Amino acid sequence: MSRIRNLGLVVATLLLVGVPLMAHAETKVFRAHLTGDQVVPARVTQANGQAHFAVSQDQAQVEFRVTVTNIENVVAAHIFLGAPGENGAIVATLYGPVAPAGGKKTGVLATGTITASNLVGSLAGRPMSELIAAMKAGTAYVSVLTDDGQGAPDEKPGDFSTGEIRGQIQ
Repeated sequence: MSRIRNLGLVVATLLLVGVPLMAHAETKVFRAHLTGDQVVPARVTQANGQAHFAVSQDQAQVEFRVTVTNIENVVAAHIFLGAPGENGAIVATLYGPVAPAGGKKTGVLATGTITASNLVGSLAGRPMSELIAAMKAGTAYVSVLTDDGQGAPDEKPGDFSTGEIRGQIQ
């Protein structure tokens, strides 16, 4: 009888320990590979990057990390709503805005957490579930904007005011 009771305690302990592990495994992760050829219109640039997103279990927040390689004069990075091949409107800021002519950047550009209070544009005042739904549907993207600070944008690497690299969130 004590053997059955001990076995029951072991099973109960495993179930209690396993629940948080299983819940952690269910965290949804999204990524975006950022390149110039995904921008509309496409950009000729050597810059590229990655964006990683992890949705909290309660879907109340999304943690993010944006890394870039070989890019100059980054002034901002945002999440936009828009399908591949179409431009959309900003719904969340990931980085900036900062002063132009910031020089070359390789490495982590930004890390942080997005909550409903950070949403702007068409998602202002809306729940995080709407941004997460767009991410799941592939209708949200990350764009990194650059500005060399020398007059009007020249639309060249380091001076693409409407985005130098972009990637759909998947």
